[in-house]
Amino acid sequence: MSDQRWSYLTDMDGVLVHEEHLVPGADEFLAELRADGASFLVLTNNSIYTPRDLRARLLRTGLDVPEEAIWTSALATAKFLQTQRPNGSAYVIGEAGLTTALHEVGYVLTDSDPDYVVLGETRTYSFTAITRAIRLIEQGARFIATNPDPTGPSREGLLPATGSIAALIERATGRSPYYVGKPNPLMMRSALKALGTHTEQTLMIGDRMDTDVHSGIEAGLQTILVLSGISTRETAERYPFRPTLVVDSIADLVGRTKDPFGAA
Repeated sequence: MSDQRWSYLTDMDGVLVHEEHLVPGADEFLAELRADGASFLVLTNNSIYTPRDLRARLLRTGLDVPEEAIWTSALATAKFLQTQRPNGSAYVIGEAGLTTALHEVGYVLTDSDPDYVVLGETRTYSFTAITRAIRLIEQGARFIATNPDPTGPSREGLLPATGSIAALIERATGRSPYYVGKPNPLMMRSALKALGTHTEQTLMIGDRMDTDVHSGIEAGLQTILVLSGISTRETAERYPFRPTLVVDSIADLVGRTKDPFGAA
């Protein structure tokens, strides 16, 4: 594979950063990709922030990632809805990352007879908003969720995330949402399209077997699991699928980005 020119999709939290701190080696890894002219996208299932917000967050950790190299579940959701019902309407539970992405593809945000109820991440889930979403779905709105993650991290501990609120709405309505983000390979394919690359020349780096590696494999990508986040060697062995490569952290790929699967 030494003559293969790779493009990279890489998860953000657990791979490049931990909360507000740089994962050692992440800056060198991205610098090497830039020096080699390798194309890359940083992916996240979190739909709260816009690419501009995330660029600012990464800059504070010491990582310089341009807006156009950041791909979120909010962007993937907006692109998906644009292909399904161009210039449609949606009732949104979420933050600026999601509402901005939908506005940019021509969607109208409304609580009156929308085409879709779109559920994303927020730190302020409102019982009133959830109730409205339930009633709109009962009236015929189609149910979309940005990602299935049941919890998210915070300094104080776990927080309920999109998947948990989606389960509440699903239980109340009997309608299952369509999840756009990882592990749906749709997230990977939309990222590939944004990157302008193909499965044969692209690999996915992530810290979770259940989302990153799962979606990478289903999209036909080579996958690398880093052990600096959620999954461990022990938990990875429990899955019926395996990543192409397992490394301790992103630092182990520095000096190897042209041939990550060659001898270390």
